[in-house]
Amino acid sequence: MAFASIAVRVAGLSALLACVPAAAQQAAARQSLDEAWWTGPMLAPSAGTLPQGHWLVEPYLYDAITPHADGFGSLTYINYGLTDRLTVGVIPTFGYNRLGGGAGSSHVGIGDVSVQAQWSVTRFDADSGLPAMAFNVQQSLPRGKFDRLGAHLGDGLGSGAQTTTLGWYMQTYYWMPNGRILRTRLNFAYAFARDAHIEDASVYGTARGFRGRASPGDVGSVDLAFEYSLTRNWVLAMDLVYRHAASTRIVGRSVPDAAVEDVRVDTGPHVSFALAPAVEYNWNANIGLLLGVRVIPHTGTAPASATPALALNMVF
Repeated sequence: MAFASIAVRVAGLSALLACVPAAAQQAAARQSLDEAWWTGPMLAPSAGTLPQGHWLVEPYLYDAITPHADGFGSLTYINYGLTDRLTVGVIPTFGYNRLGGGAGSSHVGIGDVSVQAQWSVTRFDADSGLPAMAFNVQQSLPRGKFDRLGAHLGDGLGSGAQTTTLGWYMQTYYWMPNGRILRTRLNFAYAFARDAHIEDASVYGTARGFRGRASPGDVGSVDLAFEYSLTRNWVLAMDLVYRHAASTRIVGRSVPDAAVEDVRVDTGPHVSFALAPAVEYNWNANIGLLLGVRVIPHTGTAPASATPALALNMVF
């Protein structure tokens, strides 16, 4: 109910923005779309697709900072325009966790890998105001280590569960009173996962000797993102993200030869909000650099975190 309510409110805000009078938008000389170069905000993917035969490569480097821990990582979007309306891609991830008490990662490791496909439903039409819209599907492949962690809990870089994420992306452009462009994205995503079978210490908090399974809860999210074309090269960006994760259930035996399942844990649902301001610098229409930080305030079930990130966007 909470996710649906937030989604309706965000959609209403987008509709309200669309009602800006045309006369107000044309009060100043309008910047043309060709005069605006973009890298993209830190979190919200584009509702567009690549031209057939073209590639997009965008590596991210980041540090997820929480009290007493750092999660250094990288992920890289590698997308290819299979047709003008269909883009396919892969997202490999790597990481290294620094934890106290000698529990950090023993080495840089690979995380889960995702494959994705995106279908362009509509393209932006400046005359009618029709936004670009696209349907996206991602499938994560559990390649990262997630259980049998021993003393190095930081080696846990995966989930152990195949996860399918369905996304509906929208993107449009508004001309501000000064004629500059405000590019806006409104993205909805819903993820659901299969069970993960667990042995010993794991990313789910189980201990040595445990045998059982984890059932990750479904996750819904809404991302409203803005990019303001300050100059042709410089862009200011902001993501506003709402995320609702249903409860994860962990069931199993505390020791392998236990007669019955004696461990039953229900983590309860988790709601979070995130802000991600960023600055973009674009050398041209095909190469741009982004520097931003995602900030998630403290909640009752999770500490606050700050994740600075650097990304290089290249289309060729």
